[in-house]
Amino acid sequence: MAPATAEFVVIANRLPVDRQIEPDGSTTWRTSPGGLVTALEPVMRRNGGAWIGWHGAADERLRPFEHDGIKLVPVHLTSQEVAEYYEGFSNATLWPLYHDVVAPPEFHREWWDSYVEVNRRFAQRAAKVARKGAIVWIQDYQLQLVPQMLRTLRPDLRIGFFLHIPFPPTELFQQLPWRVEILEGLLGADLVGFQLPGAAQNFVRLVRQRVGHKTHRDSVYLPDNRTVTARAYPISIDTAGFEELARSPAVQQRAEEIRESLGNPRHVLLGIDRLDYTKGLRQRLRAFGELITEGALEVNDAVFVQVATPSRERVDQYRILRDDIDRLVGRINGDVGRIGQQPVTYLHASYPREEMAALYRAADVMVVTPLRDGMNLVAKEYVACRFDDDGALVLSEFAGAAAELKQAYRVNPYDINGLKARIMEAITATPRESRRRMKALRKQVVENDIEAWASRFLEELDAVSGTHDKKVRPSRSR
Repeated sequence: MAPATAEFVVIANRLPVDRQIEPDGSTTWRTSPGGLVTALEPVMRRNGGAWIGWHGAADERLRPFEHDGIKLVPVHLTSQEVAEYYEGFSNATLWPLYHDVVAPPEFHREWWDSYVEVNRRFAQRAAKVARKGAIVWIQDYQLQLVPQMLRTLRPDLRIGFFLHIPFPPTELFQQLPWRVEILEGLLGADLVGFQLPGAAQNFVRLVRQRVGHKTHRDSVYLPDNRTVTARAYPISIDTAGFEELARSPAVQQRAEEIRESLGNPRHVLLGIDRLDYTKGLRQRLRAFGELITEGALEVNDAVFVQVATPSRERVDQYRILRDDIDRLVGRINGDVGRIGQQPVTYLHASYPREEMAALYRAADVMVVTPLRDGMNLVAKEYVACRFDDDGALVLSEFAGAAAELKQAYRVNPYDINGLKARIMEAITATPRESRRRMKALRKQVVENDIEAWASRFLEELDAVSGTHDKKVRPSRSR
């Protein structure tokens, strides 16, 4: 590998590119859609940045390469490691445990062993890539051991960690057989970021109870005179990018085509989610189906469009969920649908950002009902696309976004009657009430975009990790 050259290193489970096979059989790479990539591209280019991650193909080794001015450093995974580290420990142990045990987590020692091994590989790769004193920003639940492993290899580095999903309450986290190892892994960072203040408090409390370090408010004091800070940094989106897309003539025309293809109903309700048991798809579809069955909504007046992006289909829980949703949609459409008028349009597919923006523009009511979510950026994307201050957002109080989007119609998704009432409240609101709510929502999303999020995290990482001659920051200072 080339000598260490990166002043700023991002470590994530996946590289920010997708492989493209051209008609002539050659391979090219396309930047993946996503706000994190958008926010960090400028700072990575300016600072000779490197992004370390898996490239998505098992049992394949690739050499580091450049894409759009960013150095990409692939980490190889074997088929067994994909099954054990990723599908196993990350997504069948940590994911359900961190999402309030909506599904029961599985605890297997061989999965843990694979998780340790893969985390060590990421840390070793970063240790070789980062310059002396560089900033390293580690992302998400798949890599919670990397901070301490990297700290051991390279104590000169400034290390930040951000958890994109919820961090569970102490009663749930303590079920994890490797709870102390995870906590100690995260303590390798100078700054540990969470979506919500309660998650940061959970972490500090667990460190005090289970590891025994002294703590005060958001600080953990380690025996080696190092202090770790834990704070909330609610993530956001590329607000300006989504609004620009929504204003484009092509997207506005496509939004009109979508409504026309649905029969131009008075009310279009929309859900867009990964097909995941944490997203509350069953609850929202049941609520809408009952509103149609009871006559509160007429089948020729209201349509629910549910986009469910395929997700982790090799994991049993996800296959079961897909079958359940297929049956539920079929039952609703079969019971109350008519020829040419289906109350639920269900799309089990992925769509590009342009089509998503058109769907956001076409929808009168966005229904976001996760049973637990770290943030939920779909809610913010919908708001960003409503540049004329219309539309309504029905939002689960268990989504991280609910703490910021206070003018949404907040709901407990487990309360089907309450969910039905809030949907009807959103549908029947006066134009004046809708504008009042949406203006407040848009102000929040515009003023707190993805770039502001990245700036705040990196500035505070620089502050808590000591004074340095070189400071790595995103392009816009806040």
